[in-house]
Amino acid sequence: MGRPRIFLGSEALARGDVSEYELRRWHQPILRDVYVAKPWTPNLRDRIAAAYVWSKRRGVIAGVAASALHGAQWVDVTHPVELIWRNGRPPRGLVVRNEGLAPEEITTVGGIPVTTPARTAFDLGRHLPLDQAVARLDALLWVVPSALRDLPAVMARHPGARGMKTLRAALPLVDGGAASPRETRLRLLFVNAGLPRPSTQVPVFDGRQLVRTLDMAWEDYLVGAEYDGDQHRTDRFQYAKDVRVKRKLDSLGWHVLFVIKEDSPVEIVRSARAALTARGWRP
Repeated sequence: MGRPRIFLGSEALARGDVSEYELRRWHQPILRDVYVAKPWTPNLRDRIAAAYVWSKRRGVIAGVAASALHGAQWVDVTHPVELIWRNGRPPRGLVVRNEGLAPEEITTVGGIPVTTPARTAFDLGRHLPLDQAVARLDALLWVVPSALRDLPAVMARHPGARGMKTLRAALPLVDGGAASPRETRLRLLFVNAGLPRPSTQVPVFDGRQLVRTLDMAWEDYLVGAEYDGDQHRTDRFQYAKDVRVKRKLDSLGWHVLFVIKEDSPVEIVRSARAALTARGWRP
């Protein structure tokens, strides 16, 4: 099934493509004056396209929505779509920013103008709280490892932009090795607690055989940390595989913390600090 046709109702009426009755009867609004044929449940890509059409095809998709167009995961379908455009009264579900945007900071994805990865990183780091900014930047780097390459040039073009302090604080914390926001939060938990910064996506071998790629690890101390999802409870095969892997890691001298969502931050940090201290780390 192809992508739905998303259009401005006022334009379709002016051209005579539909009557007012047909517009109301056979189409549904996504945004003010933006329609799609019934029945349809708009996904994130549709909502982004609708935002672009709503701007009369003049806006540029930015921020979290831009990162999603570049391939970043973990963006909810209901997340507000950000546009760089000159309009101060967006409908619900859109965020419009009237900001400077250089031509070299615009690209296209699927025919929709979108900020380049570097400009997207610039906006994510400025407009979000610090921990969220790091998580979104991690997700962008996971799919576009070169996203920060041109960021210094973007920063130089906009030296007085709002949020530069947050961006500069976020950049040293960014790590493209985080496969999910939960991994980012776990890494930041350790760093903010004063523990050494762990490496990410650390392979552990038994001879030439790969045993596991750990979410993060302090390799000098053979201490690692993994965020365990719910698959260990819902997938018996995965559960059995994980048990065997844990046994092998133990036999190779690794101490790996397997963190679940029910664990408290205080207990997680306490366990990591104890493991590192036992292996020779000194604060």
